Amino acid sequence: MDICVNGAAGRMGRLVVKNAVEANHKVVQAFDVREIGKDAGELAGIGKIGTLIQEMSDLDCDVAIDFSVPEATVELVKLALKSNTKLVIGTTGLNDEQKKVIEEASRKIPIVMSPNFSVGVNVFWKILEVASKLLKDYDVEIVEVHHRFKRDAPSGTALKAAEIVKNELGIEKLVFGRSGECLRGDEIGVMAIRGGDVVGEHFVMFIGFGERIEINHRAWSREIFARGAIKAAEWIMNVDKPGLYGMKDVLGV
Repeated sequence: MDICVNGAAGRMGRLVVKNAVEANHKVVQAFDVREIGKDAGELAGIGKIGTLIQEMSDLDCDVAIDFSVPEATVELVKLALKSNTKLVIGTTGLNDEQKKVIEEASRKIPIVMSPNFSVGVNVFWKILEVASKLLKDYDVEIVEVHHRFKRDAPSGTALKAAEIVKNELGIEKLVFGRSGECLRGDEIGVMAIRGGDVVGEHFVMFIGFGERIEINHRAWSREIFARGAIKAAEWIMNVDKPGLYGMKDVLGV
């Protein structure tokens, strides 16, 4: 499979390059605004692969994998429509307008988009569905912890967890942190913590009277996200029907 990596000079982009090559795929294009002209393989720590980092250009690959920034994601989607290229999108922090561009594109090309490509996190979300069905009278609080350089807060993973709980419990209100006078109502609390080099931790608490159930996921290596993205790319290669898919579809859960 011929792969293009958008955001190839970033932390996640380098890991995607590394894992793609280790899975015997070819990284034929590598886009970024940083490290222009450098070999994508050398940046990823696996030696030269003959593909240089370049600014975004026309796509010539089977699947493009995107871990960049929202503005660059939108530009990649436009190129993918022109070349009929399948997409795997892992960029988070997209606003409603940017999400709409992706949704409209998915009517013409297959796209896998997920705020988290970890297999474990997707099982974590499935467990939340079951727990929410059984714990409808419990208060729910969500806490996420990430490294100090993460741009968006709360994380896409935490927002996805909140969406799952909202849908099951019929609660609309999200409270992002609390301060001052606070009387808890019919709401879901979401707290973001930033510091150090934490790869990603998510805690969902179902709090009742006399007991608390916690469902947690901790990531200590970004490799899990890169491996999941490669799995998604391999899966979408066999998908011809346009649509907006998720890791739930890839994993069949």
